[in-house]
Amino acid sequence: MFSRRRLFHLLPTLPFAGKLLPDRNGKEALPVKGAFRDYYNELGLRTFINAAGTYTALTGSLMPDEVSDAIKYASHAYVKLDDIQDRVGERIAELLGCEAATVTAGAASAMTLGTAGILTGMDSEKAVQLPDTTGMKSEVIIQKAHDVGYTHAIRNCGVMMIYVETREELEAAINENTAMLLFINAFNFNGAVRDEEFVQIGKKHNIPTFNDCAADVPPAENLWKYTEMGFDLVCFSGGKGLRGPQSVGLLLGRKDLIAAARLSAPPRGNTIGRGMKVNKEEILGMMVALELYLEKDHEAEWLLWEKQIQLINDSVRAVPGVEPEIHVPEVANHVPSIRVRWDQKRVQITPAEVREALRNGHPSIETVGGEESVDMTTWMMRPGEERVVATRLRQVLEEAVV
Repeated sequence: MFSRRRLFHLLPTLPFAGKLLPDRNGKEALPVKGAFRDYYNELGLRTFINAAGTYTALTGSLMPDEVSDAIKYASHAYVKLDDIQDRVGERIAELLGCEAATVTAGAASAMTLGTAGILTGMDSEKAVQLPDTTGMKSEVIIQKAHDVGYTHAIRNCGVMMIYVETREELEAAINENTAMLLFINAFNFNGAVRDEEFVQIGKKHNIPTFNDCAADVPPAENLWKYTEMGFDLVCFSGGKGLRGPQSVGLLLGRKDLIAAARLSAPPRGNTIGRGMKVNKEEILGMMVALELYLEKDHEAEWLLWEKQIQLINDSVRAVPGVEPEIHVPEVANHVPSIRVRWDQKRVQITPAEVREALRNGHPSIETVGGEESVDMTTWMMRPGEERVVATRLRQVLEEAVV
């Protein structure tokens, strides 16, 4: 009788490439080496056209082949984790014109590690101590208009969040226990204190400022705009507009603070960031994704997105009672988008029902929106998918016309 290990050794020599051997329960499994595997199909997963955007729940973006190649390359040889972080960080800092950089396990990880670095400095014993902030400054000031769920990444460090609304309140809240001023870039136009003024306040009181820019690429210049503006730390998601691995991010800023943040990052074990490991494949993939992004013809890409959105707009506008609106969000996910509304007395279907019909159709299409509209963007689509989306959306709406 063959052992399971012996069976694995024989698999490459068996004369039925492309088939699956039965597992111990009689089900097809153990694919032959070299055969194409449709993994999603095997797992019963359905793929979709992403007309929604770079949402984590929708697995972010699709990586270019060059990024996948870099990941595969890195998987074939060992390097030390700190060494590749050092070299890649230096390369990223050079590309973006900042003092220092490091690859993190997403933007939220960058927020946690950056905050930890501000709290501990280069004291490794304090890094081990977190989230106990005894003996450290432990208050982080944020505008109420900037308070979102992602700030949990900051609270992971054990700090107390202090909420303010005006410049006067912000400056009054600063005291000997203030560790950091936190800014959420997506809400730059919501709070009373805008980005440049925020930086000025931080410098006036010698308090580090941190800007969360997770979804703020494009435009490309944001990658250096905020460090040049004077923010001490800035973070970005790596798996959104940059099209790196979804689970990576970038932490950019002051060299001393990046070094301090690394004290709480793997491979160090007894720290708050131990679970935020980034492997060598992702680190190299992030570097290549950034290089590719900076080399892009961003104007040509923008024109393509505009044409794609216009195609969808023209298609659905032909449906009686439908009023689409093309727009570009001012900050965060700053790309051509479309908001589709309609007179529900003439088109008797709700936005939620439209989204469900698109999701359950063939092919499946993911969109976003609220109670009054179906919202879309094309920047995460493969070329040509915008035509499929335009046709399907128009069909769903036309079928509901009375």
